[in-house]
Amino acid sequence: MNALARAYYTLHDALFPRLSHLDGLAPLAIRLYLVPVFWMAGQQKIASMDSTIEWFGNKEWGLGLPMPELLAYLAAYTEAIGALLLLLGLAVRWISVPLMVTMAVAAVAVHWDNGWAAIADSGAREVAVRLGEAKDILREHGNYRWLTEKGNFVILNNGIEFAATYFIMLLSLLFTGGGRYVSLDYYLARLYPRSRV
Repeated sequence: MNALARAYYTLHDALFPRLSHLDGLAPLAIRLYLVPVFWMAGQQKIASMDSTIEWFGNKEWGLGLPMPELLAYLAAYTEAIGALLLLLGLAVRWISVPLMVTMAVAAVAVHWDNGWAAIADSGAREVAVRLGEAKDILREHGNYRWLTEKGNFVILNNGIEFAATYFIMLLSLLFTGGGRYVSLDYYLARLYPRSRV
């Protein structure tokens, strides 16, 4: 067993330290994945701010949040500005925190009652029946082939899956930062080291 462990660590130590110069690629990939997510969400809220405020505040069909105007503006601009900062790799650790708060609020206020899955399980009997009936209606009254040529119909479950995933990605960025060689944070830290500040 010792020989196997020794061989494992010899291989491990020969291979993985060489990858350290590329360790900025993972934070870069996460940042670039999140940029369009937050940019589109922020822009949609900003473009229809009155509707966003109403949705945030309405207790009957909306979220029923306190101070809906303040929270709507905070959420919208946190997402939009956050997307730009993630794209540049600037203040990545700082912007990760309010974006994580936004995702936590979304998970609890919007998605929690719907469970985990973002898309309903089409194998579940009730979901399969509804999908089947929707397809029958579309075949009879619509251009089903055109409607489905880019993908299958699904029933949106709207669970916490995406909000939780984005939260975890942001948590990772909180600890890693924007990434070596691929973020403005990296170059600013080299330009202005703490010892000179």
